[in-house]
Order: sequence, then C-alpha cells, then structure tokens
Amino acid sequence: MFNLEFMRNAYFAGTMIAIVSAVIGTFVVARNMSFMTHTLSEIGFAGASFGIFIGWPPLNGMLLFTAISSILVGQLSGRIESRRESVISAISGLFIGLGILFLSISQKNASYATNILFGSVIGISAQDVQLMAILSALLLVVVLIVYRDLKADSFDSIGAKINGVNSQAISIVFLLLLALSVSVAAQIVGSLLIFILLTLPASSAKYFAHTVFSMIMLGVGFALAGVWLGLYLGYVTNWPVTFFIAFIEALIYGIALLYNSIQNHS
Repeated sequence: MFNLEFMRNAYFAGTMIAIVSAVIGTFVVARNMSFMTHTLSEIGFAGASFGIFIGWPPLNGMLLFTAISSILVGQLSGRIESRRESVISAISGLFIGLGILFLSISQKNASYATNILFGSVIGISAQDVQLMAILSALLLVVVLIVYRDLKADSFDSIGAKINGVNSQAISIVFLLLLALSVSVAAQIVGSLLIFILLTLPASSAKYFAHTVFSMIMLGVGFALAGVWLGLYLGYVTNWPVTFFIAFIEALIYGIALLYNSIQNHS
C-alpha cells in the first residue's frame, strides 16, 4: 500500500488534517459552533467552485471564501449571540448559490463537483501535502499563541470577560482558524462532510477527558484512528474513504455516549 505515492500522500495529509481538526474541534464543541462548521463547509464548496472557474487550485478558492465569510460573520453578529445564526444562514445561502453558479459557468463535468463535495484521495499530490503541512503548522502556531485566551473564552466566557479578554477579537481569530481548518481538511473528506472531523472526535473526547489538554489529546487520537483506518479500509475495499471515516467516528461517538450513560447510572 505504501509503495503507492498517492497513498503515502494521503496518509501524510490525513495525519495533519486529523491533528488540526481535533485541536480546532475541541473549541468548536466548547463554543457550540457545530452549525458554523457545517456552514463553512458549504461555503468552502463555493470557494472551490470559484477557484476552478478562474483557474485556481480549489484550495486557494476555499481559503479565500471561508476567510471572507468568517470575518463577515464575526463583524455582522458582533456581541449579539442571538443574531449569529441568522447571519450565518444568510451568508451560507448566498455562498451556496455562488458555488452552484461558478461550477455551472465553468463548464466542468460532474466529477469536479464530486471531488469538491466528497474529497479525493487519489488527487492529493506531493505539492498539496507540502501546502497542507505549511498551513497546518501555521494554524497550530496561532492556536498556541492565543491558547490561554481562547481556552478561557471558550470554556469560561464570563471569567474571560472579567479578566479582560477581548471576546470579539478572539471570536474573529477563532473563526479564521476554523475557516483555515475547513479548507485544509476538505482535501481528504470533502467540503460536505468536513464537520465530521471537526465535531465528532472532540465530542467523543469530552465524555472521557477531565481537562482541556486531555480532551485535545483524546480528540487527536480519535481523529487519527478514523482517518488512518478509513484510508486503509478504502484502499482494501475500493469503497469511499469518507464513508469509513464517518462510520468510524460515529461508532466512537456512540461508544462515548454509552460510556457516559453507564457512568451516570453507576
């Protein structure tokens, strides 16, 4: 299996994506922003379609569109949390329409749409792996820099405000980090199902972990298990890798729920 270059590239890329997704996913779960993750995946589809339309790599288009939409959501919703979902829905609808338009007028066949929505392991080149490595490293460095304020704002927002944390600035930075995560991770699982890796590993980890750090580490382990095993099963069976990743992560989450139920009744 590892004699094939595309599988080596897929495992390298998958490892980076799993780590990034679990780290960011921890804060997605803490901030109750799963809906935003799903929305950014749809916006990523529009960005990739735009990239194809003007001759860019799909990743560049995804980065542009998700970054712009993140800033828009952060600025338009501001400090009024009740307005956030309405703003997200409006921006999501606009960008989905644009994605369909760009893909239509670019005159590309259906396989392009399929690759954007569901990912393509075979399509990952060595250059893609290098770019994902750079972006992943950049993302993790930024998380490390803002970790203390991000953790405080995500897990204890009231205490963070008392201690002078700028919640709006942290929110915009986090949305940009989330946008970058979506764009990078979509290369494996596609824009349509990226929320799986950004929500399920961290959601499973919270039932076993007692600290933020342990939640991140467990989330990384669960994400790596899903990606590595999913890639192997996809290679062996020739079935879609995304199906196996989704199934494995859902299975882990089910086990976590069962464990939590047993703990609560014991």
